[in-house]
Amino acid sequence: MSIASSSPPTRRGDGRLAAVFLAPALLGFLVFLLWPTLRGVYLSFTRFNLLTPAEWVGLDNYDRMIHDPIFWDSLKVTVEYVVINIGIQTVAALAIAVLLQRLTRSALLRGIVLTPYLMSNVVAGLVWLWILDTQLGIGNEIISALGADRIPFLADETWAIPTIALINVWRHVGYTALLLFAGLQAIPNDMYEAARVDGASEWRMFWRITMPLLRPVLAVVLIMTVIGSFQVFDTVAVTTAGGPANATNVLQFYIYGSAFGRFQFGYASAMSVALLVVLSAITVLQYRLTRAGRTDLG
Repeated sequence: MSIASSSPPTRRGDGRLAAVFLAPALLGFLVFLLWPTLRGVYLSFTRFNLLTPAEWVGLDNYDRMIHDPIFWDSLKVTVEYVVINIGIQTVAALAIAVLLQRLTRSALLRGIVLTPYLMSNVVAGLVWLWILDTQLGIGNEIISALGADRIPFLADETWAIPTIALINVWRHVGYTALLLFAGLQAIPNDMYEAARVDGASEWRMFWRITMPLLRPVLAVVLIMTVIGSFQVFDTVAVTTAGGPANATNVLQFYIYGSAFGRFQFGYASAMSVALLVVLSAITVLQYRLTRAGRTDLG
């Protein structure tokens, strides 16, 4: 006598319950992400200032953007910021994550590492604006006490972007380190123990075991941090406001100024669409070059 096996019947209420739980997120996606994106793409082909109806101008905004030297300078400044921020943040976060895994299991230390991330970008920017003030900042007071000249960190064209990048590194490096630390936890300890038996040093194990197996997580973290870095705005707004002499006029700040300072919403939308295209291309390129969808774990 054979017994026919069948999958358990799905309750009718499961689909409705799932729909109830998904509805808020779906509604938020449609209202706050999809609709503004579509609206922005449409406005990029118009001349719009909030006071009069949008006037269709075709590709005029994009033509203006291509011939706008301030746009290209803002893009250059943004790329400079991204390179400094991502380079230092990734190396520092990776070092912190490895140290957390290899040297300590203290939850307190992990919490301390994450503490700066709990502070908003605006608050972090204001705190460092006070610390690095040329005349009254405690940072420059220490530099002066050591016998060196005061440094105009946020008031000098050379120092401004690196300083803003380091401020954001300080705030985000703990969060990035914990993401990498989570990836390190997925690497089996047996591999390290086998490597130690074979006489491998910590440095050799890092390059031959840790880095190859951490690659998918590191790739995703890089994608996230690059996208976030290209969207830097609040730190610039509260520290330098794009100065001095447009030295920190990053693309997001220029878009904001065009839209809400000069009421050129059509042109600002065109630059936003251009930024979306750039970020999409960079994300796809990063994903393919780093093979983020593959793992070396068997």
